[in-house]
Formats: sequence, C-alpha cells, structure tokens
Amino acid sequence: MTAEYLVGVDIGTQSAKAALYDASGRCLAEAAEPLELHAQGPDRVEQDPQNFYDATTKTIASCIEQSGIDSRSVAAVGIAGQMAGILGVGRDGRALTPYDSWLDSRCSTDLAELDRLCGDEITARTGCPPMVAHAPKLRWWKRTQPDVFDAAEKFVVPSAYVAGRLCGLGADDAYIDWTHLHFTGLVDAATSTWSAELVEAVGVPLSKLPRIVAPTDVVGALTAEAARESGLHPGTPVVAGLGDTAAGALGAGLVASGQLLDTAGTASVLAVSVPAFRADLATRTLMVMRGAVPGQWITLSYLAGGNALRWLPQALGGAEAGDDAALQSLLEEARASSDAANGPLFVPHLGGRILPASPALRGAWIGLEFAHTRADLVRAVLESVAFEYAGYFALAGELFPEIVPSDVRLIGGGSPNRLWNEIKASAVGLPYLRLEGDNFTCWGAALAAGCGVGLIADMAAAALDTAPYSERIEPDARLAEIYRERRLAYRAAVESFTEAAGVPSKRQEALV
Repeated sequence: MTAEYLVGVDIGTQSAKAALYDASGRCLAEAAEPLELHAQGPDRVEQDPQNFYDATTKTIASCIEQSGIDSRSVAAVGIAGQMAGILGVGRDGRALTPYDSWLDSRCSTDLAELDRLCGDEITARTGCPPMVAHAPKLRWWKRTQPDVFDAAEKFVVPSAYVAGRLCGLGADDAYIDWTHLHFTGLVDAATSTWSAELVEAVGVPLSKLPRIVAPTDVVGALTAEAARESGLHPGTPVVAGLGDTAAGALGAGLVASGQLLDTAGTASVLAVSVPAFRADLATRTLMVMRGAVPGQWITLSYLAGGNALRWLPQALGGAEAGDDAALQSLLEEARASSDAANGPLFVPHLGGRILPASPALRGAWIGLEFAHTRADLVRAVLESVAFEYAGYFALAGELFPEIVPSDVRLIGGGSPNRLWNEIKASAVGLPYLRLEGDNFTCWGAALAAGCGVGLIADMAAAALDTAPYSERIEPDARLAEIYRERRLAYRAAVESFTEAAGVPSKRQEALV
C-alpha cells in the first residue's frame, strides 16, 4: 500500500490539534482537544504532560476515523509544540515533573541572576536575550527541587516528549530540534551545538540536556501501544518535529528573506524571515531563531496579546475570561470608538513582559478621561499589541537593513478580527494578508514529516504553494499618521512602568 498521507500535531497552550493531509496539503480531517492550564497564583502555571500525550493520540485517532483511510497509508507523523517551557523525564522517557509553562515566572530570581552573570553572552551566542525560558527554569528546578532535578535524566520540550512517548524512546534518545534552541540559553546558535561556556555559567550539567536534531530527522517509529491509542499503524515513522512558532511560520509559507508573519494566538508574535544569524544585543527585544528550512533564520518578538483579549470579558464584559460571545460584543463596541487620537493607552503586559524581560511589569490603562467609554478601553488593548509590533518591525529593519518587506502574512485564532487587523496594518505600515484556512502549525509539522520521509522533496516550495491569502487589509493613511505620534506616547508610558519594575529604561530607546 502506498504511504501518501501525513499527520501534523500542534500541542498548544490551551488545546492540542491534529490534522491529516495528503502531500498536496489538502486537509482530509482535523480534530482538537482542550488542554488544562493549572494556574496556582500569578507566577505558577503548569500543565500535565500526560494530558499532552492523551490529547495527541485522541485527536489523531479522530482524524483517522473521520477520514476513513487505511492507517497503513500514513507516511509519517510530525509534532509541533509550545516552546519556552520544559519538563523533566526519567530513564524510561516518562515525565517526572509537570510541564513548567512559558507562562510560569517562578524562575524570575534565577533569570535576574543569569542576566547579571552572563546576560550579554547568552544574547550573543543564542540570539535570544535572557527571558523566562529553559535556562532560568533549569536553575530554578536545581535550586528549589534538587531531588527532582537530580532524578530527571533529561529535560525536554512538549513536542519531543510526546514524540518520545509515541515511539517508546528512553532518556538516552531524548532530543530537542534546532528550532527550539534559542530558548535554551545554552547553545551556540550559529552552529546548533551546546555551548560549554554557557552550560558552565548557568550551572546545568550537560548530561541533563538532550541531543540536538533537525526538525525533519526521523526519531523513531510508532509503538504497538501508541498505534492502538492513536488509530495509526505500528511502525509509522515519527519525525522530530519543531516548535509551534517555527511550524506556523513554515505552514504559512514564511520561507523567504523579508517575509513577515503575524501569529495572532495566545501569544501575539511578529516574525521576519532573515538571511543570517544576528543577535539584538542593543535592546534585547528581538530574538533570532533557526527556521525549519535549512539556512533560514527568523527574528521575532512577542507578548501575551491573545491572553489580554481573553481577559477582556472578565474585566469589562461581566463574563468569564475567554467567553467568545462576550469578547465579540466588546469588539463590536470597539469598532464604534473612532477617535483614535484621543483614546487611552494600554500597557498589555498583564503577567509581565517577555522581551525585554521584565517579569514584574504589569498592565494598566493610562490617560483615562470622563469622556472615555468601554469601547475606548477595548480599542486601547488592540492598539497596544499593534504598537509593540511597530517597535519590533522598526528594530528588525535596523538589525537587518538588507531585507525588503512588502506585506505581513496573518494566521492564528485572532486573524478574523477585522478591526485588529486594520489597526495593526496601520501601525506597522504594511498590508496584511489573511491566509486562507487555519491549522498552519499542523501543516508545518506535517510538511516536516513529509520531508523527513521523502514524500515532499522541497519543503519551502511546498509551503509557498499551499499558503494563499483570502483577504488583503491595507493600512489606513489617517490612522497611520495618528499612530506615528501615539507610538511615542505609548513607549513613554511603557518606559515609565518599566523603570518602576526595575529594568533599565535605556533598552527601550531603540523601540521609539
């Protein structure tokens, strides 16, 4: 039987998704399962790794059942996942710790210490400024839970954990793919190797770190048990997979230098495809990560913008956070708020700022007047993400002056929000192209799988061929002019809050 289909999985923050494709990118079936976030106070956010695995096998099984295909015709499975958190596994590859989420900032003390000891070195070598990610989290586990830290054989990311479970991999075969490396704080990114200097400076034994592989490397084959649970055939190849940001970028066709991508998800990410590794040492706002395509680099920054929108129904709508109907009602009100020049400003870092790292920073509306309405408050939240994006884009242009951008590709759960798209296009000054379809991250994972087993010969070409856009949103000239001034006021507001949180304000200057 010809193996002609691919499975792509996306282990996100709030849900796990799977989709079944043919080699042309046609989706035959898709499924999703919610994932539980265990928030215990403002700084502690964990998830159950078993939940990741169960949701993955359940969604894959649903896709096989929906499609009615013979499972023997699936050529490979690729898995993408959230990137900045870690979990510890034992010798058998099973989880010994909860997943320490990218939303968990208990390691703030360790982050500050690492920044003091070797912050510039981490930024220069990894392309990623010190932030709430792997290195400070590893130090936190070692410092506060030494018995658990010692018992863990390796620390891995969600995509590698689930792939390892599917294949029955033990700790000796644990891995991390190169798209995650910038988040580790422990690599020479340009060569994709662990840095002996950073490993020593951070104080994490090299033995706790997994091997480094390419996203398209085949890491194993499906066990009989995983096959029963997922509806797939035993022995189906599983590729290493990649981080969700990298997978979404690949699935959306972000493969050529100068392209931009807005991922409007739980995290709001603005990414630019660039031709070389170049670290943002001056402001520590942009990170540079390896893309899925060999030789590609992606510079990006992000904030929890989607989470801020999910919070609005709780704060302003008399509903629970994440209530879609209440949020849509608030967004309709915001469209009526047309006086963009005189509205309030909003600082969107409700759970701390990710980059430049300031975990203690919090959110606020600023400049409130008696004339302002709830609609103005909602619009200010939308604009805050746009102003952050405009700052990221300006910095990317300074760091990579050779790029020639033309538009911004748009994906993610927030992509249907027309008002938000108009605001972001006007603030950034480029047209927005809303791509057709969804589940770009699943398709990116499937593309890596197809390339890994030879079903897809040219991953970049296949990505471009399967990412048409359905809507083009042009910048509004009037808004663009208003936002050029408003960005200055916004940056001054963030700077004042940042100083109060104890982060040097000089890192903000390049964002204005």
